[in-house]
This record gives sequence, structure tokens and C-alpha cells, in this order.
Amino acid sequence: MAEWSHLPKDLLYLISQRLQNPFDTMRFRSVCSSWRSVVSPKRHTLPVRFPFLPNHGISDPTWGFNLTKRSIFRVGSPMDHSDGWLIKVEEDACGMIKISNPLSKSYFKPLPKNFPKVLNLLNFPVLELCQEYVLHYLNFWPVRHRPGDAGDLYREKIAYKCLNYDGSQFVLVTIHVSGKLAMFKSEDGQWSTIHHTALPYDDVILFNGEFYAVDNSGATFLVESQHKVTLIAEPVFGGDKKILMECNGELLLVDMYLTVDSEEGFGLDGEPTEGVLHEKTVGFKVFKLHRNGSKKWTVVCDLGNTMLFLGENCSFSASASGVSGCKGNCIFFTDGFLCPNVDEDDVFKGSDIAIFDLEFGTISPLSDSPMYSRLFWPPPSWITSTSGGSSIHSEGAIAIRLKTTKKKKIPRTF
Repeated sequence: MAEWSHLPKDLLYLISQRLQNPFDTMRFRSVCSSWRSVVSPKRHTLPVRFPFLPNHGISDPTWGFNLTKRSIFRVGSPMDHSDGWLIKVEEDACGMIKISNPLSKSYFKPLPKNFPKVLNLLNFPVLELCQEYVLHYLNFWPVRHRPGDAGDLYREKIAYKCLNYDGSQFVLVTIHVSGKLAMFKSEDGQWSTIHHTALPYDDVILFNGEFYAVDNSGATFLVESQHKVTLIAEPVFGGDKKILMECNGELLLVDMYLTVDSEEGFGLDGEPTEGVLHEKTVGFKVFKLHRNGSKKWTVVCDLGNTMLFLGENCSFSASASGVSGCKGNCIFFTDGFLCPNVDEDDVFKGSDIAIFDLEFGTISPLSDSPMYSRLFWPPPSWITSTSGGSSIHSEGAIAIRLKTTKKKKIPRTF
């Protein structure tokens, strides 16, 4: 058996093609010089700031669009692989990282006083669970070098497909305000609306390198181009909102059931006001797409050790195996009605998160389950005890180092 340092370059190249994120690429390159020569350090590099996307009449009240990327990570303890922390990170133009709730857009700010000033993620087993791309509708032209100052009129989830390593060529699909699909190709710099179905679309996803979209009836389509949209699954009637997601290599459809309920508030004089109507989540059904070409969704009654996470702009799955005190077969989601967001500093971030138990059909606030709560907040002690040498920026922004000086092999577990 050949030593790992003497593996043929063609075999190393095949291995490198399966690296899914920058962390794996850096660790691969840090093994030795022969491994480092196989793959470029910029293999997974995408621009921090995507080019400004023109309007071209796709939306009347906006100058154009700004595209941002965020990643959701499971950061593991270097000592106890059953302990982990879920975070969403967004890098700004200065290379600083903002940390937020993985299921929403709420930033963790201020961070705890003992949070490390510099966080070297190569000291931890890091697993990238999801990438989300968000389209921001801008209400004025962004100032040069200050794109973050541009105001947002509207934000919309998109499915993004990178066509080359540096991210200069890409295609994206989103849901237009009309409920129809809209596609943008960087090659021609033009938007196109896809007039295909009478029902509004609920969700879009990039799955196995292809774009998929689901409408409000549950009918699911493969979107290959503006003129080629193919039905791959028949409607699933019943719920009120359809969500597409990938789970263990399968395409899932999550059907969310909603009801309208009222919530009493208080006026300026302290007197109760009339109830305000809100959408309230009351249940879910999960379906898996048949692989036999029958265009049917099959009900999934048991997710096993899998946990599903439904975010505002992306959904992802993770295994509960090896996570102390946690079990699978559940769905995490945000619900402002059931769990009003009343977080206090340094107490808990994510009180609007709830858990649906697929076995019993019950919903409970995340705060009622301490073992699950610790996945989100507060930061674990093995994070806050990490030392650093740079200053913390305002609004919860921190510096994250991705140096490859250490050659220690770090296991990836969830």
C-alpha cells in the first residue's frame, strides 16, 4: 500500500474534486507539498461582493439588486465531538464576519464580552451545512466602497449556480414579486421572466447542479432555461406553504400548515388593543420524491436520526447521531406567534425558534428543550475560552483567521 504522501497525482486530483468548501481545500493543501500542488487555494473562492445586478425592467421601484452570500456552519468542539454550535456567517468587504441566527437574519449582537477577538476556525472541526444567497432590492444607487449603505426595499431567496471557480460566471433563479420565476445570467447580464404556471411559486432550490421550483400546489418543476421547464412531480394538496430541500442526497418537499390567529397588543396608553392577525404554524408533512420516474411524492413518516432546519432563505438537514441529548425526526423553524422574539442580551438568542416532533405531531418552543437550545445560543465555553489578538468590531463583527500553518488532521462529525 502506497504512503499517503506518494499517492498518484491523478488520484489526488479526483479526491480534490470532491472537496465541498474552503475549509476542506485548505486542510487538503496543508498535508504536504505534493497534495498542495494538486489544487489551487482559490478553487472555492467566490467574490465577497458580487457585481451589482441591473434592473432592466424586472422590478419597477428599484435601481437594481445586490447579491450576498451567507454560510451556515456547525462548529464542533475540538475535545468533545458530540458538542457543536450552529451559526450563520456573512463576510463583508473588509473581511470581517457577522454572526447571526442560522434560521433568520437576526445578528448576534452584542456578542458576549468573553467572545474571542480572533476566531481561528481551523482549530475546530467545521462542517458547512448550507449556503444561502439573498437578493436585495436597492432603493438607491450604492456608494462606491460602501455597498452596505444601500437600503433594502425587499429581500428574496435565490437559487445560485456558479459556473467557474472565481464566481464571475453564474446563473440564478428567484421568485418574482408576481409569483413567477425570474432568471438572471451573468453572461448576458439580463433578467428573464419565466411564464409557465398560473399558480405562484413557493420555493426554488439548486439540487444536484440543477434548478428546481415548486408552486403553491406542490407541483415541482425542473428549470433548465427560460423556455424549458419540465414537470417532475405532481401536486401535493393540503398545506399552505411548500419548501424544497436536500436531505441525504434526496429531494424533499416540506408542506407547512398555517392558520390565522390573533394576538393582543398594547397601545401607547397601556390599554389592550384589538387583536392583530398573524400566521401561526400548526403542523408539517414531509415528502420524498420517487426515483422511479412516476412523478409522485411519497410521505415520509420517520426521518430517523435526521433533523430538518427551515430558515428564511435556506433549509438544510443534519444528523443527530453523536449529538449529546438530541434525537432526530424533528423540524426546527421560526414562529413569531408561538415564540415571540423577546431575547435579552447574553441570555438567549433565537427565542422565535420552535420544534415540530414528526412522531407525535407536537410543536414546542426551542427554549423548552435545553439540549437543543445549546446548538444555537449561548456560544459554548470552548469558543469563549479561545484567545485572540484583534479588536472586536461593532455590531457583532469579528475577525476569523483561516491560516494553514497547522497540519493537524481534524475530524468532521456532527
